[in-house]
Amino acid sequence: MTRPLCRTALFALVPAMTAATPATAQYAARSVQAPKAPATPIADSYPAGANGDGATTNGYNLSRWAEDWRGNKDPKKRKDIFDELKYVEIAQDGDVYATFSGELRLRLNLTTNPNLLKGQAQRQEINRVVGGVDLHLGPNLRVYGELAHGGIDGQNLGAPASNLRNDLAVQQLFVEARGEIADGIEGGVRVGRQEFTDGSNLLTSARDNNTLRFVLNGVRAFARGKRVRADVFDFTYTRYGPQGLGDDPRDRDRRFTGGVVGYALPTDLFGKSKLYLDPFLYRLRTRSQLWGTTTAREERLYAGVRAWGDVGPVTIDWTVNHQFGKYDGRDVDAWQVFAAQTYKLGTATTTPRVGVHLDYASGGGAFGTGKLQTASGLFGNNIYFSYGLFLTPQNFMGVAPNFTFNPVKALRITTEYQFAWRPSETDAVYRASGAAFARTQTVRGQEIGQVARLQAVWTITPRLAVTGRLEHLNAGDAFTRAGYRDSMFGAAWVSFRF
Repeated sequence: MTRPLCRTALFALVPAMTAATPATAQYAARSVQAPKAPATPIADSYPAGANGDGATTNGYNLSRWAEDWRGNKDPKKRKDIFDELKYVEIAQDGDVYATFSGELRLRLNLTTNPNLLKGQAQRQEINRVVGGVDLHLGPNLRVYGELAHGGIDGQNLGAPASNLRNDLAVQQLFVEARGEIADGIEGGVRVGRQEFTDGSNLLTSARDNNTLRFVLNGVRAFARGKRVRADVFDFTYTRYGPQGLGDDPRDRDRRFTGGVVGYALPTDLFGKSKLYLDPFLYRLRTRSQLWGTTTAREERLYAGVRAWGDVGPVTIDWTVNHQFGKYDGRDVDAWQVFAAQTYKLGTATTTPRVGVHLDYASGGGAFGTGKLQTASGLFGNNIYFSYGLFLTPQNFMGVAPNFTFNPVKALRITTEYQFAWRPSETDAVYRASGAAFARTQTVRGQEIGQVARLQAVWTITPRLAVTGRLEHLNAGDAFTRAGYRDSMFGAAWVSFRF
């Protein structure tokens, strides 16, 4: 009964969104992603912004099911038709209600020398339409469903991936039960297709840069106390097809399991702080993993820890992980270190920030024998390294100073200049998909290149934003000796959400 009800509501919602708000689109994607500022710890539950479901700002979250719109039960909180949709009462006791959500995004991407090869520039005209409904069936049970459409047109497109062109897909659909499992401890379980963004977004991300988001299928269970939390999960990937609802099955060849433990450090540490320590253990089993010229079964484990949050004017996001396991009978032995930090130059919300992120991912063995030392980036947020998706944390070292400022209150501008090298000259340079740039493993030279980037986000309202990005990749020896060239990338989009 629940699934048909959820789908019927979503089918009704999507055309209504399109008719009501033409020429607007989804909210602004995050970019050169600085560490998230977590919420202030509260007295009786784990801090909401650090509980593994992402931060909520002005009521909105990247994962729409993580939002809480119960305040809109009060008619005084509703200012327009979209506010009315955030709390639709079904039963008078207030515990049975529905929250509707939606996104519309119109985007233009331009890339010179696509794939870093001399050729005609690529133009992508992309649209996204998403409709969701969060059906609360009492205080302890709910069903969340989300349908998404992705369209693409333009020039020199090649064969667009199914997460860019998709007539209609069930992007998320799950059942969640939660409640108090012990004194002061909340627990729950979420079963079905869902986003997973718990941890460093360089390892796990919904990849909002895509048209359809990265989603997993399976079960996630959690327990949250005042200062400690724990999550365990067992997922398979999703294999999107380009057509309608029937061609997006579970990808049983890729299984992702593991757990995260979170600890909110005392707020009086270092004087005044909001810091979190999140040890994690992930396992990714892939039945057909390509390294070099060999496709074989891989079982890779990620053991690491993330430390993040605020200490006065300093914001940090540090992650280290060791990857080990087996690939085609060979040992896996790889490392990644991500260290991002910014310093706020004042106390106002619009005060400029200066920062730098330092990143390392080991390489070696992918095109040889013995230990496989090439790190894997799981399904992380690759725009952190390149807006044009030319780079990823595999056989990679980078230093990227950056500066963020607000010339006016609603406009945020970030500039960055990244220097990138590869640790192993006998291993390839890897693109965001995880595929190697052909021939780069056969040439010498450690310099991957230099990347200059600029982003501007104009937040007109919490629902409506305009974003622009520019990037120039100046190819280094590791690219040019293999026949690759410089590239310019530009993107602009208008986005709307409710």
